[in-house]
Amino acid sequence: MSDRARAAVLGAGSWGTAFAMVLADAGLDVTMWARRELIANAIQQEHLNPGYLPDVPLPETIKATSRAGAALAEAELVIVALPAQRMRATLSELAPLIPPESTLVSLAKGIELGTGLRMSQVMAEVTGADPGRLAVLSGPNLSREIAARQPAAGVVASADASTAESVAEACATPWFRPYTLDDVVGVEIAGATKNVIAVAVGAAEGLGLGDNTKSTIITRGLAETVRLGVAMGASAATFSGLAGVGDLIATCMSPLSRNHRVGVGLGKGGHLQQVVAEVGQTAEGVTSCESILALAGAYGVDMPIVESVVAMVADGQRPELIADALMSRERKAEHS
Repeated sequence: MSDRARAAVLGAGSWGTAFAMVLADAGLDVTMWARRELIANAIQQEHLNPGYLPDVPLPETIKATSRAGAALAEAELVIVALPAQRMRATLSELAPLIPPESTLVSLAKGIELGTGLRMSQVMAEVTGADPGRLAVLSGPNLSREIAARQPAAGVVASADASTAESVAEACATPWFRPYTLDDVVGVEIAGATKNVIAVAVGAAEGLGLGDNTKSTIITRGLAETVRLGVAMGASAATFSGLAGVGDLIATCMSPLSRNHRVGVGLGKGGHLQQVVAEVGQTAEGVTSCESILALAGAYGVDMPIVESVVAMVADGQRPELIADALMSRERKAEHS
């Protein structure tokens, strides 16, 4: 990339906005695309995002527009910060505007309903981009803490080592440290599944259960995630790193986590639509749990915690199913 690389951030939610700050601090020329003109104008003129991070001053170097063509023109780096279940439709609109030599980076953490595709696969299908042009970024990156410039790390994964390295170099700052990896499958499966486990942990908290229970759900949820990832060709080592256990802990335990908060609301007896409305932003664990369970079935992988979250979210079953999923199973060796 050039010395002053141009980056387009597609999506102006919390994570897209926070990552735009990372890129601006790293010295890139950043333009955000927001579908709502009100949000784009506020970022451009007031250097605030009133819809998602209203109290966070944004760098004045970040530009914003509701015109996708203006955001994408001559972009060397295209950051795709779109909700997982809207990625295909939105990216299909924008694909003709994406510069053919640009590198595309997914920030989304989900599995597409109906197809079971990972986000990088959706991006490849829609844009026709070669896998070497694609990267995914993940890790323990709660948006509000990133926006506060608190020290954090992440992982950039790509099938092409030079692509991963160039993206990592582009987003490295004194307070954000990116590592690189070639295990795209593992990073994406870890990122999608941890959201579902966070809903389960939140439900346990909402039921009044304590840290022993929550720790048990996290640990066994990690075991489920590893089983699925390895069955799909991922490296088991990926799940012990930042994209795996690091992101899992942050998402499951923090009140800043949308998925955790949705789980707490369900555990307290709230109805799904009401709880999601109160959270006010997309909780990918809710929208992707069924597609992850379908993937597990296709690969013959047992995921009882994910199954119990699907039962809560899709079938309206009682949140006590979370404990049942753990305690009613046949005893066995831990690592069998």
